Amino acid sequence: MSSEHYLEEPNLSRAWASALRLASARGQSEVAPLVVAVTGFDSAGHFEEDPKIRASLDALLAAEGKQSVDTVANTLFPASLWNPRAPRQFLFDRYARIARRLRKASRKNSRGMYFERMISGGPEGHENQLEFAISTFKAREGVRRSVLQVGVFDPGRDHSAAAQLGFPCLQHVTFARSAGSLQVNAFYATQYLVERAYGNYVGLCRLGRFVAHELGLPLSRFTCFTGVAECDMPKARLHDILESSADGVGAPACKEQ
Repeated sequence: MSSEHYLEEPNLSRAWASALRLASARGQSEVAPLVVAVTGFDSAGHFEEDPKIRASLDALLAAEGKQSVDTVANTLFPASLWNPRAPRQFLFDRYARIARRLRKASRKNSRGMYFERMISGGPEGHENQLEFAISTFKAREGVRRSVLQVGVFDPGRDHSAAAQLGFPCLQHVTFARSAGSLQVNAFYATQYLVERAYGNYVGLCRLGRFVAHELGLPLSRFTCFTGVAECDMPKARLHDILESSADGVGAPACKEQ
């Protein structure tokens, strides 16, 4: 299913490539607004990818001196720190121990990181927003579904007259239990489709898998709402990526492990 402003695919790579194709079409450099949905999750919450598309993008990002897909994804969910067999507090504690080091590792992190904000900023005594949302929702039947959300944008810190701010473009994330499964919704003011969007999709799908696991639900859908989705690289450099994704051609789809 697709239109000028809405794209839906089971495969994350092809959903992203479709968005890039829209924004890089003749006479275009952006799509406003853009909604991209990914639906191809297995019973464990893993999503479908096309490895040829992912490899083409990572090669381009490396050539341009940009962060890899996984590096971007880890700002949203540090998958390597999560052990699904351990209590979720282990993840939060492990991340808290390295957060300061991560902020210093890149100037892109100087104003904070997405996952760091998701586990802070809550009300006094419940600063970890993710923990509050999960534990409150699980505490009893009949809890309002709107408790399953975390905020990222902080007007007190983030409203600025600076020409370029860089962080945060993600505003907030909601998790919706519906028809016996979990859906993830992310809201961006703006988004760079080449440098950031694929990694953002991966990180948010991994975050959804974590929350779904903690709630004992299957993950069924990820939807990204973007106010302005920008083609942030000259179109001539996108030829290989667009060729590898044309008409769904590429290596067979695989599930992230």
